[in-house]
Amino acid sequence: MNQQRLMQVLLAPQISEKATYVADKNEQVIFRVVPDATKPEIKAAVELLFKVSVESVQISNVKSKQKRSGRRLGIRKGWKKAFVNLKPGQEINFVDGGAA
Repeated sequence: MNQQRLMQVLLAPQISEKATYVADKNEQVIFRVVPDATKPEIKAAVELLFKVSVESVQISNVKSKQKRSGRRLGIRKGWKKAFVNLKPGQEINFVDGGAA
């Protein structure tokens, strides 16, 4: 795979209450990814950037939402998120800026 493409696949880690619960319980990390990313690309990108071993990847599309501001009606963009399951003993620590 093209290394330049792999550097652009991951957009940001998804930090939320649900994401921290999933991380503690299942040794998973949740990332926002580009809409056309595939499972093998995501796996390779995480392994390249964070130097960890990835067991599996699940992908979920988050649908767009309608939001209202006064009378105006707008639409939030939809996005794609990836649940990356790490091998036992592996961990990504975002506070220190990488793998632990």
